Amino acid sequence: MGTPTPSSRPARGRNPRGQGERLRAEVVAATLRMLDGLGDDQALSLRAVAREVGVAATSVYLHFPDRDALVLAALEHCHRTLLDALREAEAAAGDPVARLRGRVLVLGAWAHEHPGLYRVLHASALNRHAAAPFQEELGRATTAAVRACMDAGLAAPDDAAAVALDLRAAVHGAVSMRVDRPDLAWPPLAEQVDRFLHKLLGTPAPAAGKRPTGD
Repeated sequence: MGTPTPSSRPARGRNPRGQGERLRAEVVAATLRMLDGLGDDQALSLRAVAREVGVAATSVYLHFPDRDALVLAALEHCHRTLLDALREAEAAAGDPVARLRGRVLVLGAWAHEHPGLYRVLHASALNRHAAAPFQEELGRATTAAVRACMDAGLAAPDDAAAVALDLRAAVHGAVSMRVDRPDLAWPPLAEQVDRFLHKLLGTPAPAAGKRPTGD
């Protein structure tokens, strides 16, 4: 027998007392999967998420009063997971420039693996207008990483916040264009990132033939 489709999943039993957080986590995980497939939070319905999890819609309403609250909770979880991955990349790297480069490449790899979620994170009207402090964390972390490069003498002295914003804009352009136009003959993202770091931070240009590879 094949795996049940979301619409044909059998209804699951009620979670035992004390397992409400487990159901909440399952609902958030299902929402993230569906958003990644849809690429548009407006196309998501709370009832569809309930069907995906295999519970009644009323069970989802116990945790989320409406669709917007559910989407925001899913996006916050997504941000947290992504920030953890970026911190791991930084911890595995050497000097501040390598740490900054590592976090940028992880972001690019994540967007390649989750193009739908990347679109929602950056294009959702809800994500832009709702009160969501977690959205600012990525910007603060990038600014701190840029400032560390400058403090170490590995980047030209400048306004770290302004340079970080320029870098984020450049990376977002490179990543989002790959998401929207995967058919184009893109160079390895690592090469573009090295050029961004050289032009925006003044880091040394990679030697010809020595650029790391990878998308």
